[in-house]
Amino acid sequence: MTDSYSLLILPGDGIGPEVMAEVRKVIDWFQANRGMRFDVSEGLVGGAAYDAHGAPLSDETMAQAQAVDAVLLGAVGGPKYDNLDFSVKPERGLLRLRKEMDLFANLRPAQCFDALADFSSLKRDVVAGLDILIVRELTSGVYFGEPRGIFTENGERVGINTQRYTESEIARVARAAFDLARKRAGRVCSMEKANVMESGILWREVVQKIHDEEYADVELSHMYADNGAMQLVRNPRQFDVIVTDNLFGDILSDAAAMLTGSLGMLPSASLGAPAANGRPKALYEPVHGSAPDIAGQGKANPIACILSFAMALRYSFAEAQAADDLEAAVEKVLAEGARTADLMGPEGGTPISTSAMGDRIIAALAG
Repeated sequence: MTDSYSLLILPGDGIGPEVMAEVRKVIDWFQANRGMRFDVSEGLVGGAAYDAHGAPLSDETMAQAQAVDAVLLGAVGGPKYDNLDFSVKPERGLLRLRKEMDLFANLRPAQCFDALADFSSLKRDVVAGLDILIVRELTSGVYFGEPRGIFTENGERVGINTQRYTESEIARVARAAFDLARKRAGRVCSMEKANVMESGILWREVVQKIHDEEYADVELSHMYADNGAMQLVRNPRQFDVIVTDNLFGDILSDAAAMLTGSLGMLPSASLGAPAANGRPKALYEPVHGSAPDIAGQGKANPIACILSFAMALRYSFAEAQAADDLEAAVEKVLAEGARTADLMGPEGGTPISTSAMGDRIIAALAG
């Protein structure tokens, strides 16, 4: 038997509890069939936490998140909470987790399953076989730099945001990207705007220095971020790992997401520094939102949340084979034609339910 892996599940709002229920099936299957042991606890986040505690994340749940090997989150938010004060909106719970756990590296894979290649807005021959990973710096840059705000200057209002990076902030996300590339195809493309921004010059210099001193075995290239956006829609398969700052990462990862055909398919991970046991602080979540319009109807696609758990298997628990098997099970089910409502093409057909999709993936795992 392996050591027990501690996991805090935060289903959240909207379709969060539905998709998370399918992840629980997957966890139970691995415990029953692969000898893994998961110490699973569950808590509230977002609107659900506000309803219970008057805050989008309680101090007790935050302490749990700091103590476990990984956190798996479903989704937060919904129209019910639109008129709340900004400080207690559901999204503040997610932001608190990221901030207090110091999750500086956001991992956004863009993988196009062959069965869904025709769902992309690009041609099949451009996206078929796509498998790239965008590593976005998550805790610094223009979203956090000071000074910031709206000021009055010479009789008119001025909006100010500051793009700010330290060498150490750049270095740690660069190391994360290089480490990930070593487990993949061994290539990193660093994207910035060194042609017009001093922060971009520093970014390029630090990434190059880290590469030359510590990761000479990994292939490194540099690209201006605007060209990177163009290349993502021109020839996305040229990339393996892309590392970039907070603002450009936000934009480029959303552009890459659309290459795959459905937001319901996309997982993500946010990683921090290693804890005492060597495992990184980690939060895993699907890219999609809470989809309140279909909540409780059994229409939600659970695949992004299940693939987020596959990322936890890979990056938090070092169970690479289990992650590979789970991803292969998803691919098999899609190849067999199973579709939730969001994946129905123009040819029509009958979509299967959230629960049925989870059952199909379990059956594929079982072989």
